[in-house]
Amino acid sequence: MYLTYFNGAWSEGNAPLFGAMDHSVWLGSSVFDGARSIRGHMADLRLHLQRVIYSAERLGLSCPLSVDEMETLVREGVAKFPADAELYIRPLVFGTDGLLIPVAEKSAFALTLFDAPMPPFTGFSACLSELRRPDAAMAPTDAKASSLYANTTRALRAAKERGYDNAVVCDSEGHVAEFATANIFFVTPAGQVVTPVPNGTFLSGITRGRVIALLKEAGIVVEERSVKPEELNSAAEIFNTGNFGKVTPCIRYEGRDLPVGPIASKARELYMAYSDAN
Repeated sequence: MYLTYFNGAWSEGNAPLFGAMDHSVWLGSSVFDGARSIRGHMADLRLHLQRVIYSAERLGLSCPLSVDEMETLVREGVAKFPADAELYIRPLVFGTDGLLIPVAEKSAFALTLFDAPMPPFTGFSACLSELRRPDAAMAPTDAKASSLYANTTRALRAAKERGYDNAVVCDSEGHVAEFATANIFFVTPAGQVVTPVPNGTFLSGITRGRVIALLKEAGIVVEERSVKPEELNSAAEIFNTGNFGKVTPCIRYEGRDLPVGPIASKARELYMAYSDAN
């Protein structure tokens, strides 16, 4: 089920939003964010709503709604679903006017909620992509910009052609940045938990930050540093963090089987407990 708020009203289904001359359609001026409602619990919702405002500003747009106004709409929309629903929450800001530069005050807003059951904690496979994440001098990497996802889908298509579910993407200097669709963590053979340090080529995700904090509270330190791709070849565990699945283990990387390890399991347990309490 899809439920979309646009122009002051809710409608069911994939509501039409754009015109052929809208700046967002032909020049890519749109940003979005993703939050979750899991059986009515919306952990870190306001952080996601704050980020869509920031992302819009980075693309020369202006979100027409405040965080409070968006939160009110989200809660109104979630209440239209069954109490046990697992939903994806997607605010969208897009440019409607402007020839080359979008007219900020003409930015439009839509909010879509849809059924998206949490994926099982069974894991996914991944390979190393030949593609690269751009740096901040090449693209709006500090925003959750829709235009960045064309490269994401290229990496995913190539991975699926090789028989994998996802891909590890490096930055322009060849260091590991993230999975195509989520942030990456791994555990070294010595037991150190590592994630790439934010360097302007990928978003340091809200779920990523929450998991790092929860692990630290549990006495598990996460090291943020530059990561060479070959380090993943000997990793004891690899897992991701992201809004869709929160914490999901990688169980096969470049043909090598990996366990659903204790760190990924602990991170998932801690996050879901946090979610249930918020």
